[in-house]
Amino acid sequence: MNRLTLKWGSAKAWDLETEEARVAIQKWADHGVSMSAMMQQSSPEQKQCLIDALDFMDEIWLAWEGKKVSKEEAKQYLLDYGKHNEATR
Repeated sequence: MNRLTLKWGSAKAWDLETEEARVAIQKWADHGVSMSAMMQQSSPEQKQCLIDALDFMDEIWLAWEGKKVSKEEAKQYLLDYGKHNEATR
C-alpha cells in the first residue's frame, strides 16, 4: 500500500511499496525539498509532480486535519494551498 501525508501544501511523509509511486515521489524530490514541510517553497512544476504522484497513492492523509482524503480532495488541497496568502500580497 502506498501512503502519503500532506502538510503545509507539501509532502510531509510517505510509505511507498510500488516502484511507480517511488518514481513519482522522486520526480517531486528532484526539484529540491526542505527538511521541513513548513519551509518548503514548491515551484509550479514541483507542485504538479506531487499532484501527479497522488494517482499512485492508495491512502492520502491531511496531517493538520488528521483525516484520510480522496485523490481529488488531495489534489484540490494542493492546488488551493497558499492562494489566500498570494491574494493578500
